[in-house]
Amino acid sequence: MNLAGRHLAAAMIGLGMGFAFPVAQAEEAGAATVTRDLAVVTTVKADLTPVVARVPVTGSLVARDPVQVHANIAGYQIREIQAEIGDSVRAGDVLLKLDEDALSVQLAQAEAEYRRAEAAVKQAESQITSAEAMLTQAASALERTRSLRRSGSAAQAALDDAIATEASARASAASATDGLRVAQAQLAQAEAARRIAELNLGYSRVVAPVDGIIVGRNAEIGAMSSAGGEPLFSMVARGEIELAADIIETALVQIRPGDSAELSAAGLGGISGEVRLVPASVDPETRLGEARISIDADPRLKIGLFASGWIVTDRREALTVPAMAVLSEAEGDRVQVVKDGRVETRPVVAGLVWNGRREILEGLSAGEEVVARAGAFFRTGDEVRAVLQPETRPEQAVSP
Repeated sequence: MNLAGRHLAAAMIGLGMGFAFPVAQAEEAGAATVTRDLAVVTTVKADLTPVVARVPVTGSLVARDPVQVHANIAGYQIREIQAEIGDSVRAGDVLLKLDEDALSVQLAQAEAEYRRAEAAVKQAESQITSAEAMLTQAASALERTRSLRRSGSAAQAALDDAIATEASARASAASATDGLRVAQAQLAQAEAARRIAELNLGYSRVVAPVDGIIVGRNAEIGAMSSAGGEPLFSMVARGEIELAADIIETALVQIRPGDSAELSAAGLGGISGEVRLVPASVDPETRLGEARISIDADPRLKIGLFASGWIVTDRREALTVPAMAVLSEAEGDRVQVVKDGRVETRPVVAGLVWNGRREILEGLSAGEEVVARAGAFFRTGDEVRAVLQPETRPEQAVSP
């Protein structure tokens, strides 16, 4: 090849190289442009986490077994009060004393009547003994007179007298027996009256019927006792306080006796409890049922305090995703799964929401990645660039 030819070839090669470099750079720039245009989404993995089903409750603290203390006798003046609100008392402790002067006199009278009735019984018994002796004597005389009459040694008049005497003695014995029954009945009556007088004197001391705490007092020194009306004292039996909890009717089917409760009382913070009674009826106006929740003993608890919280109806491990990853529409719930850089909008059956996560009952498997904050602007088949969010495990504590 001559010199001119070599120059021409070099020129053509130079032109070729100059054309090739810009084309390659354009292809690389186009690829970079495609990469930059892909939406970047944060994804999370579906994971097994604890979920808790809860029912909200509100209400006031009440006595599990309220006790009203009344006087058992009316019309006697209150002389001394020995218990105050807040006192813990034992069954039989004296709460107050009534005037017992008149009651003591009544007991003395009843004792005297009882002793008189006892003496009457003894007297009746003596009369029976005497009447029986007279009857025995009259019966013997009658028998002798009959024997003499048969032998002709006694007149008929003598026999008639003996028969009359024996009949009179028999009647006297019967009357003495009846007299003893009357005396015994009077003794029983006197004994009952004495017992009543003893009880009334004992009732002059009003005592606590059960162990418990005094939460109310209407008794005042100088006031007259009454068997009805307002109680002298109000008590909480055994000091047991519980929550009378209002529950919406739609949640009643979820609760059972024994379900745990996590509550907060005004000024006391968190307290624990357990469902003791489920509502047997619903108020037709408020549509609420009243459950009773037993509360662990705490001296700070007071009747009437407001409390609120949750009844825990279920605890379980379940497949969950962030609550924002679930789109809820009229057609149902769905999540946006990301696989191999593409979005798949998938229908699911969602369950409980707990600590910012949503339970997935059907439609998703553990380990699958979903868009952490799903949006309606993604469709099935859309290409995205996924950034996996670091795994965090939700707290198991009840959120306020």
